[in-house]
Amino acid sequence: MNHVMKNKMPFFLGPCMLESLDMCLQVAEHLQKNLTSLEDKIEIYFKGSFDKANRSSIDSYRGPGLEEGLRILEKVREKTGLKVITDFHLPDQAEAVASVVDVLQIPAFLCRQTDMLLSGAVAAKKYGRILKMKKGQFISPQDTKNMVDKVITFLPKEKIYLTERGNTFGYNQLVVDMAGIELMKSFGVKVIFDATHSAQKPGGLGKSSGGARSVIPYLAKAAVAAGADGIFMEVHPNPIAALSDAMTQVPLSDASILVKDLVSIRELVEGQNKFQWAN
Repeated sequence: MNHVMKNKMPFFLGPCMLESLDMCLQVAEHLQKNLTSLEDKIEIYFKGSFDKANRSSIDSYRGPGLEEGLRILEKVREKTGLKVITDFHLPDQAEAVASVVDVLQIPAFLCRQTDMLLSGAVAAKKYGRILKMKKGQFISPQDTKNMVDKVITFLPKEKIYLTERGNTFGYNQLVVDMAGIELMKSFGVKVIFDATHSAQKPGGLGKSSGGARSVIPYLAKAAVAAGADGIFMEVHPNPIAALSDAMTQVPLSDASILVKDLVSIRELVEGQNKFQWAN
């Protein structure tokens, strides 16, 4: 296929948690090496969290903290040249995070917190960053317009990303409304699909979240076919040994294969006829 993609497809790839500098460099260097052939079609952002503030158990490890986490991300960018993204959890963290990363992320559970959105938007504007806001499991795709409206006075639409990550369906189960992707895109911003958190079974193991790793490729492919602009996907060299979200991280060895499949689907979708039927 000789199709030329209209825009580079953003991929947010990396471990759930910034476990160590060595492991993060291993992941980033592997992704860089194995996805070089797609550099004219995709844009890779290395992702990782410095704090997992919503762990199920009080005993669970939360991460290296803000200062060490940002140091790791700076080293990854320096060594590999990849752009970086991380989430923040308190309004007063936005400034420090924006000074380092290319994309600030609002966690799903905090998506309605006005102080979080505004602090993120102000910091993103100051440093010329992108603000990526996850849709909470408890709101509809339509409700994300309120999130966009809160930050639009600070940032142009091209600097605002929304993220679909499924909705709570009863207990310990998420479902994804693929039709919601197009609805969220109608607000004039890019929509990213979180393929790994959408495969979770929140709280399904009591003191930790369960999940179904096997469904991740199917959800990701369906989302791209439904029009998602990019993919967020957690990858780990040895998912079972991961310090968080062990059930829903993609093995690093398989990540580049899946990314290539998703790019092929994106190329196919862009080449199809567009239908604009009246409601």
